[in-house]
Amino acid sequence: MASGNTLFIFTPGDGMPPASNYATFDTRNSRLVLDFDPTTDEAAIFRGILPRNYAGGGITVYLIWMATSATSGACRWQTSFERCNTDQDSDSFATANSGGGTANGTSGITTTTSIAHTNGAEIDSVAVGEEFLLKVTRDADGTSGTDDMTGDAELCAVEMKET
Repeated sequence: MASGNTLFIFTPGDGMPPASNYATFDTRNSRLVLDFDPTTDEAAIFRGILPRNYAGGGITVYLIWMATSATSGACRWQTSFERCNTDQDSDSFATANSGGGTANGTSGITTTTSIAHTNGAEIDSVAVGEEFLLKVTRDADGTSGTDDMTGDAELCAVEMKET
């Protein structure tokens, strides 16, 4: 049974860049954000250890973000997990799940987009006490759904919750 617990909260400073097409650090009103481009799929990677209070349920990833300047349009996000029990010289992320959100009508106000993952293959079978990577990608080319928001999407925080 799912615990309902928050398992992790990541902030932009926790992000690591992949080898290419990575989100870039920026600030908004002196607050660190990760900028995701509107025309190129860019990603950030977050590292953690699945905590002992994880009860084996699904995991929903909540992305808290805002648009750099847009006040309309859809932004498409993808999240995927990698269990770090294999050769770390190459990536082996599970298939990404996706979700979309609409830019707030007032610039500077955040939007929360949730992306659900079932336990097992969708979280790359990560088990309690194991290291994992979470990849967050803006699907700017819209292969998994509409992304027609102009300008950068600014990632402010990521919450992982057992659901």
